[in-house]
Amino acid sequence: MYVAAAAGIILSMVLAMLRALLGPTVYDRVLALNMFGTKTVLLIAVLGFLDGRPDFLDLAIVYALINFIGTIAVLKLFEVGDLGRASDPGEGSA
Repeated sequence: MYVAAAAGIILSMVLAMLRALLGPTVYDRVLALNMFGTKTVLLIAVLGFLDGRPDFLDLAIVYALINFIGTIAVLKLFEVGDLGRASDPGEGSA
């Protein structure tokens, strides 16, 4: 049963990677890569359960945090153009 779950996760990862490569906008590609990272976390957890190694759950949580922070950083880079500069709320208005 868990092998079927792992196969389904791998299939959805392939579909997410296709969306990342073919996405029409940058935000679609970032969302697809975020989904790929989330599926990776699920795959690590399922494989840890299959191997009987509960310490894989710790690795999955760390990977989820890195995925979240990386997604926020990439979105800020696309919005502001710099990771160190704060966005100006009045910058877009005339």
